[in-house]
Amino acid sequence: MQLTSALTCPKCGGVATETMPTNACQFFYDCRHCAAVLRPLAGDCCVFCSFGDVPCPPIQEAKANGRVAGCCG
Repeated sequence: MQLTSALTCPKCGGVATETMPTNACQFFYDCRHCAAVLRPLAGDCCVFCSFGDVPCPPIQEAKANGRVAGCCG
């Protein structure tokens, strides 16, 4: 399981590598480059699933086990 993901801000294009929480979804993220507050896109559980190059740990686990499931629920 990968615990870091590079988040790309849709507003400014800035990229920051962040460590993903393993026990909760991260619903908000403040862009380091332009201070925009990122929120998940419709249908995604967290900012990592919407803007990261690696989905969050619960989604990674579900895919590894052949399940289709959202995280945190």
